[in-house]
Amino acid sequence: MTTTSAPPLTTAPRTRSALPGWARRRSSLLLGIAGVVIVLVCWQIAANIGLVDASFSSDPLRIATAEAKLFGSGEIFPALGATAYELLWGLVITFAAGIPIGLVLGRSRILHDMTEPIINVLYSVPYVMFLPVIIFWFGINNTSRVLIIIWAGILPLVINITAGVRNLDRDYLRVATVFCTPRLKFFYTVALPATLPYILAGIRLAVGRALVGAIVAELFLASQGLGYFVQTKTSNFDMDSAMAGIVLLAAFALLLNWVVRLIERRFTHWAGAR
Repeated sequence: MTTTSAPPLTTAPRTRSALPGWARRRSSLLLGIAGVVIVLVCWQIAANIGLVDASFSSDPLRIATAEAKLFGSGEIFPALGATAYELLWGLVITFAAGIPIGLVLGRSRILHDMTEPIINVLYSVPYVMFLPVIIFWFGINNTSRVLIIIWAGILPLVINITAGVRNLDRDYLRVATVFCTPRLKFFYTVALPATLPYILAGIRLAVGRALVGAIVAELFLASQGLGYFVQTKTSNFDMDSAMAGIVLLAAFALLLNWVVRLIERRFTHWAGAR
């Protein structure tokens, strides 16, 4: 009786990407840039063939020309400086107050239950509804605008950190209890490092909402800043300059988000942050 041997197993050849190594490592960035370029090209084509009225929507080429004029004349610098100043102070106070508050509320069951309804109400109700009260209490000045920035940014930060502390690994709590770790030391040696991914995620949300708060505050309470600049140019039907201001806001938001992502990759690589 003859036996037939099975054909040898062969492994399928690995498929290699046609992209070079540096492109594969930066594929997300390249795809994002490609998406923006496609949108701009479609926008420009729609304006050229008359599908949209460039007098009201502008187009990428006219916006680029307006950007060059604004920076060349220096007209945009006071607005940029005012927005950056307000946003800086608002974020500094937000981070300095929001991180400790989140850690404490996440650790204390009593304080968490007492403040949760208030935080949910303040987070759900648009802060624009309280603008008359803020104006009545603080007037139309930098204090009111910084307060709105803090209001917009601190709530998502506190909510994220509180959730992180309440979801701490039980082993961390047991070890801290066994070694009789003092309460204050527990916060900065256990709770703070363990909730760092939650903190940075909250910071990313806080930065975005704070920028929105800054623009809203400038629309209603300011005579300077990027929000006021865009509103003024729109009222004067200078849509090229108005869209140029909006593009600067978008670039500012992307820059802040990029900085936060770099910090996440540097300090939370152990948690799989990307």
